[in-house]
Amino acid sequence: MEWFHTLLAGLGILLFLFILGVPVFVAFLITNLLGAIHFFGGRGFSIFTNSIYDTLASASLATIALFILMGELLFRSGATDAVFRSTDTLIGRVKGRDFVLSASLGTIFGALSGAAMGVVAMLGRSLLPQMLARGCDKRLSIGAILGGANLAPIIPPSVLIIVIGMLANLSISRFLIAGIVPGLVIATLILAYTGIRIAINPGLAGKASLGDIPRTTIKQKLIALAQLLPFSIIIFFVMGFILLGIATPSESAASGVIGALLAAAYYRKLSWKMFRESLESAAVISAIILIIMASSKLFSQLLSLSGATSAIAQMVVNAPLDPLIMLLIMMLIPFLFCMFMDQIAISIVIIPIYVPVIAALGFDPLWFWVLFLINVTIGGFSPPFGYVLFAFKAAAPELRISDLYAAAWPFVGVFILAMVILTMFPILVTWLPGLL
Repeated sequence: MEWFHTLLAGLGILLFLFILGVPVFVAFLITNLLGAIHFFGGRGFSIFTNSIYDTLASASLATIALFILMGELLFRSGATDAVFRSTDTLIGRVKGRDFVLSASLGTIFGALSGAAMGVVAMLGRSLLPQMLARGCDKRLSIGAILGGANLAPIIPPSVLIIVIGMLANLSISRFLIAGIVPGLVIATLILAYTGIRIAINPGLAGKASLGDIPRTTIKQKLIALAQLLPFSIIIFFVMGFILLGIATPSESAASGVIGALLAAAYYRKLSWKMFRESLESAAVISAIILIIMASSKLFSQLLSLSGATSAIAQMVVNAPLDPLIMLLIMMLIPFLFCMFMDQIAISIVIIPIYVPVIAALGFDPLWFWVLFLINVTIGGFSPPFGYVLFAFKAAAPELRISDLYAAAWPFVGVFILAMVILTMFPILVTWLPGLL
């Protein structure tokens, strides 16, 4: 059981560093360095540096930096304001329109950004005051925004999808495409949940349910569609090129950056200052993620060297548990940890352990990792320590944390329901990537 003590020591060091407030990438670098020295002595330093170099030399990592830059350009240029106004116009006079708007914007911004914290902060500053001014129920409004914003890590392009895909040795193209249908399923469930709540109690929708929203003309809707056209082109550049087999994820991400620049120019928001700030911000975020990714390869190697990977897989094979029970246990662990830790950090720790396990259980890797993706996304906004909740609080400081907690739980349930549906019908995950 030497492997168990080694694994326990490594996880203990990581947890201790996290408690001290050490940044995630520094914690992994320290843990990996100590592990390399433990197994290889003085040679551990050269193995440590070679592992980092080999990982950073991977062309797939360029996709992460390019997707981050695309999101920064779109948000900093203010071009997303046009999406907000156009979507608002197109929805028109429907019952509970603000809740439809929150789910729609979450889906669209998720396809443009991939970062739940950025989307929830933007909607918390812009959409929430509008919903409250119209008399919408506060907690249902908060929950709808939380649910819509947390579609961002699931609907491609998503940095989290690329990170998980690389750690799990999946085809990035197939994994990106696999997130589309599950994301739309969750968006539909969010609309269904809010619609049922409003049907039971129409007062939850405030004035919007009473027909107090101005009518929009055909001309206004056509203008709104024209305003959305640049974003439709960007989405096609990114996902359409991959689905049609025209470009790799890295090439489609580069096309997305070009599309974001053209969109900023179309809305007359393109400037050298905006481009420089976007580039600087994207460089900092990308550097941190790339260092964490570089640490992941050596962490996986050390797990394998210690014997932990093969031993855990053998334990699973010999365990007298039903595969569905094992799936439940494997989903419960990251769900609980993501309430306290960063999604990428959890992925780096858990994925190298899970890879041989899902092979031993005979699970479809693409299906399993989509469930894992949704699972860690749920943990990001689950009370009491989901970090997306605190991003919402920072964007709307007047909100009470108790309101955020109460608003989040029903939508945590909606995401869990989506996982149950995807577990029962794996074809919802595998069908679209199968077209590639």
